[in-house]
Amino acid sequence: MKIFEQFGIDIEYVVLGLTAVILIMLIMLIVTMAKNASMRKKYRIFMTGESGRNLEKSILKKFAAIDTLEEDVKNIYSNLSSMHAQLITSYQKIGLVKYDAFKEIGGKLSFVLVLLTADNNGFIINSMHSTKEGCYTYAKEVVNGEAFVILSEEEQQALEEAKANISLKKLVEKR
Repeated sequence: MKIFEQFGIDIEYVVLGLTAVILIMLIMLIVTMAKNASMRKKYRIFMTGESGRNLEKSILKKFAAIDTLEEDVKNIYSNLSSMHAQLITSYQKIGLVKYDAFKEIGGKLSFVLVLLTADNNGFIINSMHSTKEGCYTYAKEVVNGEAFVILSEEEQQALEEAKANISLKKLVEKR
C-alpha cells in the first residue's frame, strides 16, 4: 500500500484495473474452451466410421492422385515449351496500310502488308492497284526489322506499325 501512496495511485483504480484484466482473461478462457470443444467435435466426426486402415488408404489414394497430377503438369509444361518454340518462328506482328497508288485514279485499293516474326524477320507485300493498268504486286524481305531495299513511304509506315506490335515473345518476357 505504501508503494501506491508514494506514486500517488488510488488503490481503487488498481483493483478496478485488475478486475478488468481478470474479466478479459475469463472471456478469453471461455472462447478457447469453445474452440477446443468445436475442434474435438470435428475430430470425432472425422474419425467415426473410419478405422485407421481405411484412413491410411484414403490418404495414400490422395497422394497417388497428387503424383498423377504432378506428372500431368510436367507433360503440360513440355507441350507448352514445344508450342512456344513453334510460335516464336510464326508471323506474329502485322502492319497494314491502305493507300491510293496513282492519286485519284485507282481509289484506295492499293495496300502494303507487313508480316514479321517475334525477332522482326519477315516480308513486305506491296500491291498497287490501277484502274487502267491493272495490279502490280511486289515482295521485299525484312531481316531484324530492316529492309535492304528502298521502301516507299507507305511501306515504311506499315513496317513501323508491325514492329510496334507486341509479339508473343515480349508478352512471355514481361511475365
